[in-house]
Amino acid sequence: MAEMNYRTALVTGASSGLGRGLALWFARRGVKVYAAARRRENLEALANEARAAGAHIEPVELDVADADATLARIRELDAACGGLELIIANAGFGQESSGKRINWDTVKKTIDVNVTGAAATLCAVLPQMVERKRGHIVGIASLAAWRGLKRQAAYSASKAFLSTFMESLRVDLKATGVRVTCIYPGFVKSEMTAQNKAMPFLLETEEAVEMMGKAILRGEAEYAFPWQTASLMGVMKVMPNALFDAAMRRLL
Repeated sequence: MAEMNYRTALVTGASSGLGRGLALWFARRGVKVYAAARRRENLEALANEARAAGAHIEPVELDVADADATLARIRELDAACGGLELIIANAGFGQESSGKRINWDTVKKTIDVNVTGAAATLCAVLPQMVERKRGHIVGIASLAAWRGLKRQAAYSASKAFLSTFMESLRVDLKATGVRVTCIYPGFVKSEMTAQNKAMPFLLETEEAVEMMGKAILRGEAEYAFPWQTASLMGVMKVMPNALFDAAMRRLL
């Protein structure tokens, strides 16, 4: 499949980390990027950085945890710009949720952002993309989606939802002209992962963004990286439960 050229794009969670990096990566390639996040000051700094490089980023103050507002705002942007061609649902929340000391506020926020918020982002203008016979939706999941990791009940489950959601959409949207990509990063240096203690095969943000950006342009159905972590999780994915449980207790 040939690489796609985009005129417009929306990236959520763009105030830091992978979202910020992806917004800049596409803007530097001539795409008008709508960078959405809660922190307005960070978005303004991002827009200024893009402007200095001759690129165009429009800040969009948005909290994806408010799904209805997210849906409405993205539809407004789509109408105003003449059609969003690439939507990257990157905004995410991750915090320890051990079954031994489960905290409902943490679980709820994870679902609001990673499940409901991501789904609203991806659904907002999907009917319009199908009607236009052009578009690309991208969900940033995680290798944590492949099994329920220790102390990560809410996060692993939320990313598993996104993985299955994207897979079903991919099947449904075959031959419509709308591409569907689900990306499974391993550990990437960011504000969210700074709380983690053990992060094998940790990638720098810029390296991860480059890999993700190229996978999106290629129109990959799924892209898991780095290969070391993806290979390990691939093995764990097919492990019998007893063996997986024992491995989790040892590895994490």
